[in-house]
Amino acid sequence: MTSTLQPVITPEEAKRPGRWLALSVLVLAVLLVAVDATVLGLATPYISEDLKPSGTQLLWIGDVYSFVIAGLLVSMGSLGDRIGRKRILLGGATAFGAVSVLNAYATTPEMLIAARALLGVAGATLMPATLALIRNLFHDPRERSVAVGVWGAAASAGTAVGPIAGGFLLEHFWWGSVFLINLPVMAVLVLVGIRTLPESRNPNPGPWDLPSVALSLVGMIGVVYAVKEAATHGLTGITLTTALLGGAALYGFVRRQLTLPTPLLDMRLFRNRGFSGAVLADLLTILGLSGLVFFLSQYLQLVQGRRPFEAGLAELPAAVGAVVAGLVAGRAARRFSVRAVVSGGLAAIGLALATLTVIDESTGYPLLGAALLVVGVGAGFSFTVTADVILSSVPKEQAGAASAVSETAYELGAALGIAVLGSIVTGVYRDFTAPAGTPTEAHESLGGAVEVAEHLPPTTAQALLDAAREAFIDGLTLAAAAGAAVLLATATAAWFMLRNERLDHRP
Repeated sequence: MTSTLQPVITPEEAKRPGRWLALSVLVLAVLLVAVDATVLGLATPYISEDLKPSGTQLLWIGDVYSFVIAGLLVSMGSLGDRIGRKRILLGGATAFGAVSVLNAYATTPEMLIAARALLGVAGATLMPATLALIRNLFHDPRERSVAVGVWGAAASAGTAVGPIAGGFLLEHFWWGSVFLINLPVMAVLVLVGIRTLPESRNPNPGPWDLPSVALSLVGMIGVVYAVKEAATHGLTGITLTTALLGGAALYGFVRRQLTLPTPLLDMRLFRNRGFSGAVLADLLTILGLSGLVFFLSQYLQLVQGRRPFEAGLAELPAAVGAVVAGLVAGRAARRFSVRAVVSGGLAAIGLALATLTVIDESTGYPLLGAALLVVGVGAGFSFTVTADVILSSVPKEQAGAASAVSETAYELGAALGIAVLGSIVTGVYRDFTAPAGTPTEAHESLGGAVEVAEHLPPTTAQALLDAAREAFIDGLTLAAAAGAAVLLATATAAWFMLRNERLDHRP
């Protein structure tokens, strides 16, 4: 099939030939994003050593991608509904690969932050398009559950492939190589996708409203930036002004959508309690997880002294658990109930995070591995079922916008998690008492302390490392406790909001 626009898929095409081969291309897109997201944590110590970012710059490197992608997901999902999801997916994948080169060869923290922001622009086109295409490829609810499970399993597999491949590359090449692994995946995706993916779009989309795009972008970035700055530096005049500006932009966006005949996002979707509950569960779950996960790779490498490849392997149980759970989540939700599977998965994650509050420098791997496995299983059940609920709650013509809402919740949760929980880690870490005469860089990040220690006398260096690692662990365990509280509260909310929700529902 060519890359030109094809007729809109109709319900009669529910058993469309080649749909499973087309799904394999969508899996590559998911892998592309998941691998990129996970390798950054392993590369952080090397980026710290080479580019010497401040603690705030290091957080920006980690979360600016999520800021930008969160601000553009709804707009890009709606654009895909209008111009064609296949077209925007393949174009975004090409741009994603090209911008990955810019990330790989960044020479300053500012350049890397800008490159990560551009990567967010490209990434905003990918995930909504993949879920929307699944919604239009698989009209049978049971087949769609399987497809969503494969999609979620691919994302989880990417979290395993990323650290392992990234660890191997970091031990043999420079840190920029972790971004270049996007190129072969992108190339296969585009070449195979041109021939196998069907085009789909809304037959009556209306115009793409640019004022709505601007309001969404300004609002999301403004609010998330304000949360990040307030968590890091407290509530200042600039932070309050930015929060008010972002809130006003989001308010304007919602009001505009309610008045447009063909809005970028149909706000009536949120009247569906299942849809709203699934979106909220995704946002809060990622918020509770992401800040901790961002720093876990640093703990494995800089505290426990593991090599990058070994650290990647150490995180493997989470991905394995998520893959297995994702593949059976749909069946489990039909046998028990949607709310039982989602709430149970979230509660399991919360309890696993609670066990991480007792870790120290000498914590053995059995505890870490078991906790990561439980986190993976819980996430696999929860995220797969909530994605299925979101897709089955909307007409296929709105699949792109609805998928974008789901991914916006995911990315917004990631940005807020890194900002809030990451700032807890950073704030606790900065208060440690260093030996007299230690350069200020040691207080910016644990990677900075390790680098400073290399240039100090052995006794002083060891004292610095002991104090820095203890402070880092204190921050990490406090973030784990906060994450556990968020996950357990989300499990309770999901139990009530997803009451009577079923996967076999057709709008």
